[in-house]
Parts: sequence; C-alpha cells; structure tokens
Amino acid sequence: MIPTRRRPQYLDIALATVVPQVRAAGAEVIVVNDGQDPDTDAVARRHGAHVIAPPPPGGLNAARNAGIDAAGAELVVLIDDDIAAPAGWLDAMLAGATSAPEVDVFGGPIRAALEGGGPRSCGRESAPITTLDLGTADRDVPLVWGANMALRRRALERAGRFDERWHGPGDEEDWERRYTAAGGVVRYLAGAGLDHRRTAEDATIACLSRAAYRQGRASRRFDVRKGAAPSLAGELRTLAGCHWHVVRRRCPRGIVLIAQSAGRVAEALAGHGR
Repeated sequence: MIPTRRRPQYLDIALATVVPQVRAAGAEVIVVNDGQDPDTDAVARRHGAHVIAPPPPGGLNAARNAGIDAAGAELVVLIDDDIAAPAGWLDAMLAGATSAPEVDVFGGPIRAALEGGGPRSCGRESAPITTLDLGTADRDVPLVWGANMALRRRALERAGRFDERWHGPGDEEDWERRYTAAGGVVRYLAGAGLDHRRTAEDATIACLSRAAYRQGRASRRFDVRKGAAPSLAGELRTLAGCHWHVVRRRCPRGIVLIAQSAGRVAEALAGHGR
C-alpha cells in the first residue's frame, strides 16, 4: 500500500520496482491518491495498481488508514512513494512475517539514494533524508519506519488506527509506541531493505534544506508532545554547533543540518509565544 500526493514521477519508479515482485507473490498493490491528482491516477493504473482517493486530502496517516481499510489481506505492507525496491525485497519481508507468526509488525532497512550524489559530505553527518540501519541480523527493535513496514491486522486491534490528527515526523512512531505499550513486538528484517530516493533536482542543498526546515519544526512539535523536547537554550546550542560544523569541516551537507535545527528553534520560539 502506497500513500502518495502529487509526485507521479517518484511513484512511477516505485511501482516499476514493486509491481513485478507483488505479482510474483500473488498480492495486490493499492495506491492511495491523497492529492486526488489525475497524473498520479494515470501512473498507478498504467502499472495495474488499485487506486483509491479518499476525500478530502487528509495527510499520511489518513491515507494509511484508508489503504488498510481497502486491503483484503491479513498482512499489509506499507511503503512510501519515493522508494525503489531491489529484487528480493518483498520475498524477504513475507518470509520474515511467515517465520514469526507471533509478531505483528515488521520493518526493514532504508538506504539513502541521492541521485547525482547530493551535496558533498565530510562523512561525519547522517544522510539528509530518512534512513534506517539496525544491523545485519533480524531482531526485535523499538521502532521501524513507515516507508518500509508490514503489519498484521491484529496490530490494529492492539493499538487502534493511525492518528489522523498527526502530521510529519512521529506519525508512525506514535502508533508503534501505542502498539508496543500494549504488548506488541516489532521485528527488524535485515534482508528486506529499500532505497529512499531523491532525484538530482530534489537533492540540491536548497531543496533538501527547505524539507529539513519543515521537518525540524514538525519533529520539535512531536518532541513536545512526548514531553522530550530540549529547552530553547538547548536548541540554540545545537544550531550553533551545526554552524560550527559547516565552517570547521567545510561541509556543504551540514547546511541541511542547520536548516533542520533552525526549524526546531523557530518552533520552540513559536511555542514560547503561545
């Protein structure tokens, strides 16, 4: 199940890599067109996906709920529209679920794939987009990410539905924490890895920084909700450290870290104003 909003070019690559594996497994592909975009519909139908467009556009968690409702299977695999699935990904996910019938939530590695290389890195900072690497062995973990996650319907009986009021970082984390608090187990499947793509156009410093600023604001809101937000002084120290990193290491990718930290500071200042 793939939630998407007005990114048909990304969706086209995702479906091209996923659909052959889905057909071989005898499964179905559901695309949730959250933006009600005709170009997205056209791409999805060309690949043979079932398309639903729940009105009005409600965000990622609302799209996830709508896609799960539309699915006919006991096991639902959630991915994002900006991934590419290497051969063997779905087999590894299904094999992991089959081998652990007592577990209801699974996830796999997410690797950054910046086309054109993206901004130069000094090697000390993490990738400027979401990744997940929890090692080379299958094991139980606190969290996996919704860009590469499978769940059984039993998990929804434990945790309820995804919270449609929540947008941005933490949208799936909130649900997983409810699930594990109710006694559920999350299993990391090391062989079920995906590539998280950014085109060369979207992997520039400017594009990555704009996205990082928005993410920084949303991640600060989620930390406040969890009661784990640093003080404003702490956020300012982190921002200063990001600036120092860029200057000292001459690291262009560090500018993306500055943008994310600046977003967190802006949200902290807005919170003080409120």
